[in-house]
Amino acid sequence: MTTSQPRTARGQETKRKILEAAEAVFTEHGYQGASVSKITDRAGVGQGTFYLYYPTKHEVFVELVDDLNFRVRQAMSLGARRGTTRLESEREGFREFFRFVAAHPGIYRVVREAEFVAPEAMRRHYTNIVGGYVDGLLAAKAAGEVDPDLDPKVTAWALMGVGEMIGMRWILWEGSDGEVPDEVLDEMTRFIRRGLGGGPDSTQDGTGQEQT
Repeated sequence: MTTSQPRTARGQETKRKILEAAEAVFTEHGYQGASVSKITDRAGVGQGTFYLYYPTKHEVFVELVDDLNFRVRQAMSLGARRGTTRLESEREGFREFFRFVAAHPGIYRVVREAEFVAPEAMRRHYTNIVGGYVDGLLAAKAAGEVDPDLDPKVTAWALMGVGEMIGMRWILWEGSDGEVPDEVLDEMTRFIRRGLGGGPDSTQDGTGQEQT
């Protein structure tokens, strides 16, 4: 079953309210504890309005996974564009990922529950992120910024794992406002530099001192 797309600006706004309410409800109660009534109560709309756009709770959950994925990739891309080298792009992309996690902590719970509730959506979430990484690493290889023998696909999956675990430990568990401690981001950047096989780390730590 598919979701319905609104034809008016008001309908788009209503659907967005439902999706934002769904994010809050699934984050707080999990998939099994969530219900259409809880979502509509949070959104301030009637259940009939919900069913105009989503046939079941499952459909809004799947769309939420895809929506979170789109927005986190958008945030990371914007961050990466601030970098002038691949290493700087990695650092800034992860910085924005951590900020997104702080603003949307439910992304961890939603994606993990998707493994059992909507496995196709879970796989799509990760493969879409990896696809962007691979493109960036291929460009970095062509520019001579990383080890010429580097496997972009394997490296992309490894980098994603690094970011996810750091985010869980220093954002989710700590209840952070979105800023990973400078010393953690510096060490993460050094680790990535060694993994990419690039030149010396020219980023700066929280004291403004250049790292080597």
